Amino acid sequence: MTTLHVAGTTRNRAPRAVAQAATLGKVLTTPQVPLLLALSKRFVTPLYRATFLASAAGNGLLRWMAVRPCDLETLAIKLGVEGKEDKRRLRAWLEVGVRLGEFDKHEGCYRLKSRSAKLLARMKHDALAAALEEIMQTHVPVLLNAPQMLRAGQRFTMADQDGSVIARSTRVVEPLVEAAIDATLEREYPVRLLEIGCGSGTYVRYAASLNPRLTALAIDLQDEVARQAAKNIAEWGLTDRVEVRTGDLRTLQLEPQFDLVTMHNNIYYFAPAERVAILERARRLLAPGGKLLLTTSCKGGHVGLDLLNLWFEYADFGGPLPAADELVEQFTQAGFLDAQARRIVPGEQFRAFTGTNPHAPLS
Repeated sequence: MTTLHVAGTTRNRAPRAVAQAATLGKVLTTPQVPLLLALSKRFVTPLYRATFLASAAGNGLLRWMAVRPCDLETLAIKLGVEGKEDKRRLRAWLEVGVRLGEFDKHEGCYRLKSRSAKLLARMKHDALAAALEEIMQTHVPVLLNAPQMLRAGQRFTMADQDGSVIARSTRVVEPLVEAAIDATLEREYPVRLLEIGCGSGTYVRYAASLNPRLTALAIDLQDEVARQAAKNIAEWGLTDRVEVRTGDLRTLQLEPQFDLVTMHNNIYYFAPAERVAILERARRLLAPGGKLLLTTSCKGGHVGLDLLNLWFEYADFGGPLPAADELVEQFTQAGFLDAQARRIVPGEQFRAFTGTNPHAPLS
């Protein structure tokens, strides 16, 4: 190539470079473009990453890939994906995970890359992974669809909640609930426990570990949750001490034989207008002198609790989180003695409520 040709080429490129720079300048000075770039960096990409991680955790990929890197065929088998086209679609989804930085790919195998993915893959952080799934399944939909639901007269139903995810995610507050159990459970004598809304069964297990003579009936409104709890109880070797049933407190037919009734993280599944009746129903299942222990977050907490409130505002069952003083008053109205609320952690809105069933029948 001659010097003259190089010079000519440079002269031709210069106007094009100037034109491109002018176009770029015009684009960047358009108000929408900087805003779009800022939204993408600060909001959109983090939302994509959180959504991808929630899906990867919920479908088991994080757990599998924490053991070893997996190729496409292995993941397809584990996920039950068959057919060439569906495997191609699965690959496209996995490649988005690579692009987002959550996964890495080496010699045809996908592996965990981001610190978040590696942390959520650990079983000790399963409650956090489930909480992320819950946010994406419930909090995001109510934020996105609330105005449209009002126009259409729609409400969320129990079927819009994944009971197994809720049961896992509520374990985020497990240390707080265990502290409440520690402060309430009798250790020296046999205890007959009724747990209402047993979730995964972990709190019944904890109570059983504190008192080897404790026996329990654990019920949950959702059949799939009760089945999983029963499976867990069997795996923990507690089937001779703990019975699990699908049941609704409002229709439960049992003798007043229990020394302790517990309700953890579920009072908001009942509308405010029926909470006194629910608490009274729980009291009538207690033996004389028995106690009710109820744990819940209360109004005034972090924004995640506001979203929980909002979801129940748009649901056809349940209601908002209680105010602490209001719930204490409802305990009293339901016939409990010595009703009180106690903060588990100073400054936090999670509380343990207790009340005692009178020894003599109420007039």
